[in-house]
Amino acid sequence: MLSVCLIFLYILGSSYLAGFLALSGISRIFGKKEKRVFLPDSYIMAGLIVWTVYAQLFSLFYKVGLLANLIVLGICILTIAVFRRKLWEELRRQLGNISRIGKVFYLFLFLLFAYGTARGIIHYDTGLYHAQSIRWIEEYGVVKGLGNLHCRLAYNSSAFSLSALYSFSFLGGQSYHCAAGFFALLLAKVCSEISQAWKRRGLVLADIARLMGFYYLMIIFDEMVSPASDYFMVLTVFYIVIRYLDLVERGEKDWLFYGLLALVCVYTMSLKLSAALIVLLALKPASMLIKEKNGKGIAVFLGLGAMILLPYLIRNVFISGWLVYPFTWVDFFPVDWKIPKVLADYDAKEIQVWGRGVYDVARYGEPIGAWMKGWFLSQAALDKLFILIGAAAVPVSVIAWFAAANKKMDRQRDWMLAAVTVNLSFVFWLFSAPLIRYGCVYVWLAAPITFGGLSMWLIRKENAGKYFWRAVYGLLAAAGCYKLLAFGKEIAFGFSKEYFIYQKEYENFETEDYEVEGITFYYPAEGDRAGYDAFPSSPGRAKIELRGTVLEEGFRYKEMK
Repeated sequence: MLSVCLIFLYILGSSYLAGFLALSGISRIFGKKEKRVFLPDSYIMAGLIVWTVYAQLFSLFYKVGLLANLIVLGICILTIAVFRRKLWEELRRQLGNISRIGKVFYLFLFLLFAYGTARGIIHYDTGLYHAQSIRWIEEYGVVKGLGNLHCRLAYNSSAFSLSALYSFSFLGGQSYHCAAGFFALLLAKVCSEISQAWKRRGLVLADIARLMGFYYLMIIFDEMVSPASDYFMVLTVFYIVIRYLDLVERGEKDWLFYGLLALVCVYTMSLKLSAALIVLLALKPASMLIKEKNGKGIAVFLGLGAMILLPYLIRNVFISGWLVYPFTWVDFFPVDWKIPKVLADYDAKEIQVWGRGVYDVARYGEPIGAWMKGWFLSQAALDKLFILIGAAAVPVSVIAWFAAANKKMDRQRDWMLAAVTVNLSFVFWLFSAPLIRYGCVYVWLAAPITFGGLSMWLIRKENAGKYFWRAVYGLLAAAGCYKLLAFGKEIAFGFSKEYFIYQKEYENFETEDYEVEGITFYYPAEGDRAGYDAFPSSPGRAKIELRGTVLEEGFRYKEMK
């Protein structure tokens, strides 16, 4: 836990400084007479994006380790030296806005999530490919044709590059995996702002998203020790929806804030491609820019979006030979290390059928009626409820958006844009690979955002509406107290001093070895997981040949006789 605290502080400091540098620079390009005020978490999220893009770019040329971190430190020190006065003024302003009780609470959150990140349950897929993916970045950066060794190593998430940057494996000890826990801490801070509802004497729509965010954080608290790309994506989508609704609620007229949030949407696509439709929220700043005829703003933000996504796409091509693996409809690169199309297509089908709970690729082409019932019955009771209400919310959100746009009700229209975005993401998830951990953020937000927004729109607080909202607050308070009590008991009964200093290490499994052109590879003696230490490894004997004489030169697929 102590080591996690130190890494959290390093991530916090480096991301804050990088975010301050980035947002100050962008804001200066589109300067206004009045000074723009950014929230502390805005700097941190912007910094996390900066360092993720940096780590991916760095990996194209060299391993992400000591040198990469020395450059990070150099940039941070230079930023402090050049902008020390502005930084100090900004920190004083931000700290001055936090009460003593608030500071104590944030310290508690910091320690709580450091504790949660230090121990817990290692995700199954971490032993399968997360740990190996991160180690390849730590050891070599990017390797051409790596996906031929194991197709899941081609599931290139930008989260793995960020995890490698902050793993500190170059110190010679363990490889730390704290980045997912830090993202969870950041969301917990944003969700804790629901306390302001007491001063407002009522909830806003963003608070409903915050409640669902808390629910997700409680679920993954014992699992965020794993660097699973699902966690990074879901945590970031929650963050985006909450902050977007906050902007709408305060009636923000400056397109820049919406534009910056749109860049976070683009970033989320690089974490996991299933988040692609969250980019629909960019329609808000796009419409504002078009209305203002702001060509400069459009050009700059398109350029920034490309800068965020380009390193991810380049890594895709290096690792798999495909622009977006395992989807083969875009085939621009006739490289010798390309994963064969038939294998990539099979992998894409396997992802979808596994999401449907079928586990047989031969059933890929079956109509929805053949698998939907069995899939639905396999879901948890609460998830079934959210899925059913979410399905009803899809047409409602679209109709409500058109109605608000027709009546020129700007705030309600913007509320419903969030609902439509989440609902279309829900539909995309449902009909592609509906594994609950892939799309739980859409399942849990679809109905609450849609019907919560409609309730705030149509039901006034006066007269009968007053009693309706009292009933809502009472139910939410009862459910919240129950869940918090259960969560507290779980932490108390599961408390352990085992990882008080260090973080729980990656799981490792018994392996056997084989050679390819004089280089030793490993595969599990049983099952399909090798873990972190057995390197390089894959679930079985890989059908590969080396592109050269060393690992750095990569692999080609080789059909074994």
